[in-house]
Order: sequence, then C-alpha cells, then structure tokens
Amino acid sequence: MNWFQEISEDKCLHSEFFTFMDQYGLSGLRQALLLYSGAQEEYICKTKVSISKLKISDIYCIKIKKHNISVYTEQHTYQKYGTLSSELSRLVRYGFIRCSQNCIVSLEKIKTIRNDEIILKNNILVHMSRNYAPKVIIAFAHSH
Repeated sequence: MNWFQEISEDKCLHSEFFTFMDQYGLSGLRQALLLYSGAQEEYICKTKVSISKLKISDIYCIKIKKHNISVYTEQHTYQKYGTLSSELSRLVRYGFIRCSQNCIVSLEKIKTIRNDEIILKNNILVHMSRNYAPKVIIAFAHSH
C-alpha cells in the first residue's frame, strides 16, 4: 500500500492532512518537511581531540572567530574548525540565516527581534548587523 492510499483510507489522517493544507498550503508543507528533516539530521562537530553528533534542530546559533566555530545549543557549546559560509550553505535549507558577519541563527529559535538584537528562545542575545537585518526580519516574519 502506498502513502497516498493510506491517507485516503485513514479518515483521521486524511482530515488532518487536508486541514493542514487548507491552513498552510504548499509552502507550509515544504517548511514542515524541512523542519522534520532538520529534527532527524545529524550535525557533526569535530576537533583534533573530540567528535560530537547533535541534531540540527537543537542548534540555536553558530558563531565564528577566525576559523574557530562555536555551535550553541540549549545545554552546550560545541567547537569545530571551518568557515561560516560552508556551515550556512549546509544549514540554510533548515531555516538558518546569517545575522552578522560572524554569526548565523536558526529562525525557529528566535523569540524576539528588537533593534539590532535577536533574543533567542533560550534568552541568549545575538547581535544583528545593519546589513543583514532586513533579510532576517523578513525571513522571521514569514517563518511563523
């Protein structure tokens, strides 16, 4: 049996699916699928002495100083070496956006944007530069 047939035969699932589609449309379905994928995808933080696996959905923001990358989650900060551009290219599809020259944030983890600050859901403050502010504000407004 294929998934389309299952939706058709399960009245509750059928109703939930079409209610979701009526409310959020194809763009909402696309975003939900990406969020689900991000919740399943693993992200690797590797240094010379350690390696850690975490879920992309657990990441709040990523900051860089020189080539030292700090990955912030609710509980821990992980380290790795690289470039912010390569991290963003991997994470942009999961709702990450650059907010300054040295930082990217998860749109899903933003609680409030005020002036040039982003307040994350874990109450960490992140600076947002003037160059990136318009894109961040528009993306945040359309993400909820």
